[in-house]
Amino acid sequence: MATPFRVQRIVEFSDTDVAGIVHFARFFCFMEAAEHAFWRSLGLSVKMDWEGEHLGFPRVSANCDYLRPAKFEDELTIEVSVAKVGSKSVSFSFRVLKDEVELALGQISTVCCRVRPGLPLESCVIPDAIREKLVNP
Repeated sequence: MATPFRVQRIVEFSDTDVAGIVHFARFFCFMEAAEHAFWRSLGLSVKMDWEGEHLGFPRVSANCDYLRPAKFEDELTIEVSVAKVGSKSVSFSFRVLKDEVELALGQISTVCCRVRPGLPLESCVIPDAIREKLVNP
């Protein structure tokens, strides 16, 4: 993706810890919310009905490097880029910014799975039309 997808977020009091900075775990929530907004911008979702099947994209890996703190009422920009589309997986890269200064860098990897009641998740090949939207948003 040439231009990253961007969303804005204001840090809420509930995002902060006793030191008044954003708790480390909240960055994963920020990244996931931005990822969901990205999927919606493509007319898709991490959980959807597709050609008669229920598909989901559960996370198989997540990491975040913290560079600078974010604080209550900071306005953050979260950038989402598609880092890699495999046959069954999609990896996203994230930048969390305040006034264009990097605060955190992260990555989330997901796998396309069939979701069927009473059965375990089963990985499957990403349908071509979904792949095309991810590769050329």
